Amino acid sequence: MADYDPFRVAQIQLDRAAELLDVEPAMHEFLRWPMRELSMRLPMRMDDGSVQVFQGFRVQFNDARGPTKGGIRFHPAETLDTVRALAMWMTWKCAVMNLPLGGAKGGVICDPKAMSERELEALCRAYIREVASVIGPDRDVAAPDVYTTPQMMAWMMDEYATISGQNHFGVITGKPLSVGGSQGRADATARGGWYAVREAAQELGIDLNGATMAVQGYGNAGSYAAILGQQLFGCKVIALSDTGGAIINEDGLEPQAVLSHKRETGSVADFPEADAIASDKLLELDVDVLWPAALENAISKDGAERIRARIVAEAANGPTSPEADEVLYRNGVHVIPDVLCNAGGVTVSYFEMVQNACWEQWSVDYVHERLDAKMTEAYHDVLQLAKQENVDIRTAAHMVAIQRVAQAVTARGWI
Repeated sequence: MADYDPFRVAQIQLDRAAELLDVEPAMHEFLRWPMRELSMRLPMRMDDGSVQVFQGFRVQFNDARGPTKGGIRFHPAETLDTVRALAMWMTWKCAVMNLPLGGAKGGVICDPKAMSERELEALCRAYIREVASVIGPDRDVAAPDVYTTPQMMAWMMDEYATISGQNHFGVITGKPLSVGGSQGRADATARGGWYAVREAAQELGIDLNGATMAVQGYGNAGSYAAILGQQLFGCKVIALSDTGGAIINEDGLEPQAVLSHKRETGSVADFPEADAIASDKLLELDVDVLWPAALENAISKDGAERIRARIVAEAANGPTSPEADEVLYRNGVHVIPDVLCNAGGVTVSYFEMVQNACWEQWSVDYVHERLDAKMTEAYHDVLQLAKQENVDIRTAAHMVAIQRVAQAVTARGWI
């Protein structure tokens, strides 16, 4: 939708929860807007000798509970309102997980797929030079997001170290292991989501062994969702999609084979052991678990009427419109909202911050154990409130988060 405004969606979600909580007006207004925003222009010489000027953003939404935390997107359709919305959602995400962090987000308007490795490195370093005065391990910590990678995080961390004259590894998370990254970070978003899905399946009486699933968006989170669903729980993956197309095989797809095909061809489309399907039809399949793992606004009000999945696990940020939420709740679809479902990424990023601060390296088993405990606790905190207040799970998640952030704001004497 051309008129879709993710920040307006985020504010509507806040407003609904704040009304139920009877949040006093000044607090409500304070929580509707970012505390700080930085917009920048990044001139850069390209490989052909020309100079391009890129626009970048960093939004620090709220730091009442601790340093802000949030990824950096490199995307041709990035907007300030998208970054604002993601920073707000990250604030709630950290609070739902009860992490001592606030929310932030960053972005650069560019097409990384059309850029060389040298150009990407130069743009990463240019971005960090512009935000260096407002980030830091105890101020604002960045991470990878859409179209950014661990290698790009390493370049950013190195640029910050060059500027500060110190090896502040904790200023960036999602780094390679060789420069302070954490075990278990690569699949953390999907793995954390599966821990929540496991709890939801138990609540609904669904046996995940043999359960069917479909994934919209076969990127990092989506591919791991498919692989882990099969490996950890014995789920049958029947449909997958990416920007190049969608495929289906009712008898089951092999996620690793599809991933190899995508790496060779650039898309899941034309995978030899599957049939093509319209991308929007994938969302309407009769499956046990549906994973929207692409970008925002995948499920609109009209589309929600056709959703037949029993569980919708939001690996993407903001994939469901507020109007669609009402339809899904009315139709009995168990939505695990983004601020809970995909919070495994920021949780393991927090673990990485702790390891960097203590100069430690945890084992992957220990990371998984702690992630499981955090996701399980957060899911049941939210589910209990949803039942208590007779509201959908997204609203309950926002209520949990807003209460925690508001308590910190009040304790600090801001309002």
